[in-house]
Amino acid sequence: MEKVILLRYGEIYLKGRNRSYFERCLIDNVKEVLNAYNCNVSKMPGRFLIEGFDPDLTEELVDKVRKVFGLHSLSVATVVPYDLAEIGRICAQVAPNTGSFRITVNRADKSVGLTSIQIAAELGGYVLDAHPALKVDLHHPDKEIRVDLRENHTAYVFMDVIAAVGGMPVGCSGRGMALLSGGIDSPVACYRMAKRGMKLCAVHFHSYPYTSLMAKEKTLDLARILTDYCGDIDVFVVPFTEVQIAIHENCPAEYMITIMRRIMMRIAERLALKHKCGSIITGESLAQVASQTQESILVTNSVVERLPVFRPLIGMDKEEIIVTAREIGTFDTSILPYEDCCTVFLPKNPVIRPELSLIEAAEAKLDVEALIQNAMDNIEYVKVERR
Repeated sequence: MEKVILLRYGEIYLKGRNRSYFERCLIDNVKEVLNAYNCNVSKMPGRFLIEGFDPDLTEELVDKVRKVFGLHSLSVATVVPYDLAEIGRICAQVAPNTGSFRITVNRADKSVGLTSIQIAAELGGYVLDAHPALKVDLHHPDKEIRVDLRENHTAYVFMDVIAAVGGMPVGCSGRGMALLSGGIDSPVACYRMAKRGMKLCAVHFHSYPYTSLMAKEKTLDLARILTDYCGDIDVFVVPFTEVQIAIHENCPAEYMITIMRRIMMRIAERLALKHKCGSIITGESLAQVASQTQESILVTNSVVERLPVFRPLIGMDKEEIIVTAREIGTFDTSILPYEDCCTVFLPKNPVIRPELSLIEAAEAKLDVEALIQNAMDNIEYVKVERR
């Protein structure tokens, strides 16, 4: 009997008349993930189906597909034409020899004369005939055999339901420009926005030689890890040393981080507009550091003129962020000891509640436009492709 992988989606069911658009986005993303494999991806009502693959690659395919945003769960199943005796035989094959079991039937094919409970009882009989030592336990079985009867008059028999990452298909919510550092927070922010369907570009600010080239490589490594979930990411590496030196030499030390963030946001917005991104994404969490107070965020936001700024981590504490970083595999890379540009010329006492008028007065000592233009003229573009 042929093995297939059943793919189920969750939130897309709520999309009403627009559901077909989100389904197309999702199936395109699944096909992209499986592009290197010899298999077929097709759609049936309420499900996607992967078939025709090498059985030896099943585990590898499952690991790839479960990271596709928009999928709720998946199962490796045996395909059986609708015939109770044949379905019962397959159920008996996968059933344990001892202990307890139950059979759960999902009857999407309403043309079948029997109810789901009646079908489960019939199939249970075949299993008990083959394994007399087994017992039926409908409430707390050792093993649960699932039978999905679909509208194509075909049954899919499986044991395990493997959780996927959920969310919405990447790309269905447009494009966003994320500020990606080498720290713990920004990769998690990227992950959370991609989970809401956003296709990501990223900007990284690099301060060579004050930070090593390894700091840049660490950030690119984080982007590579994220591609498992987000797909290819266009990364723009911005040389930021000249900007930071100018701020250090001309502005009060306590304002340095705030002014630096304002210039970063200006550059991020210009890049976003140039590359058709509809938003800017940061990894800020309220009150985590001095530059993440309400007042600092207000002053920083004031330079963004045309785009919304999304801060998906704003209400999360550090431990919650770390949990997600570990789950998605970015944490161990984020904690490597290669400092990013935010650590260069770091003041001892940065202002916590900056006043916009004072920041603007300090910033007036800089030729902000020239600094931005020079940085943008020397951007390095790196296309980070899905692993």
